[in-house]
Amino acid sequence: MKKIVLFASGSGTNAENIILHFKNSSQANVVAVFCNNPKAKVLDRAKNHHVPTVVFSKEDLKTELILQKLNDFQPDLIVLAGFLLQFPDNIIQSFSNKIINIHPALLPNYGGKGMYGLNVHRSVLENKEKETGITIHYVNEHYDEGKIIFQKKVSIQDCSTADDIAIKIHELEQRYFPKVIEKLLTSNF
Repeated sequence: MKKIVLFASGSGTNAENIILHFKNSSQANVVAVFCNNPKAKVLDRAKNHHVPTVVFSKEDLKTELILQKLNDFQPDLIVLAGFLLQFPDNIIQSFSNKIINIHPALLPNYGGKGMYGLNVHRSVLENKEKETGITIHYVNEHYDEGKIIFQKKVSIQDCSTADDIAIKIHELEQRYFPKVIEKLLTSNF
């Protein structure tokens, strides 16, 4: 059975969706949720599904502590699901091509430091884009620059606010993120 470790910083809707997708799977399951925010709702969501959690600080992430805790779980795939901190080099090197992230835009556009959530959607709206989407990519040492695994577009011509765009993006994330993870794990990426 393949093991997935999730990293999240906030509400955890994507994390919970992934947990539920693999809950009765014979192929993989979520073995832990790592979170840098002790007040994040994702911790409650994980506990409700009996998934162990690891809470850490931004400073902890820069040390060997998190790498050691990850090694305890021996993940086949590390999934960033709304994780807002830059991933450290020591973990990236130890889990080369086994860390993925989802971004709420069509990279390489609207990526980089500070480009997450409504910040992305506001920029897309301000630039009068006709479409946007999601990008699932490998994580490297630069924000949102890893090799692209999957993209899905959606029209936003009927959207008048960043919140309208967020709803459409969330639907894409919920629909495609677990499926892409499953495909990665079953194709021996």
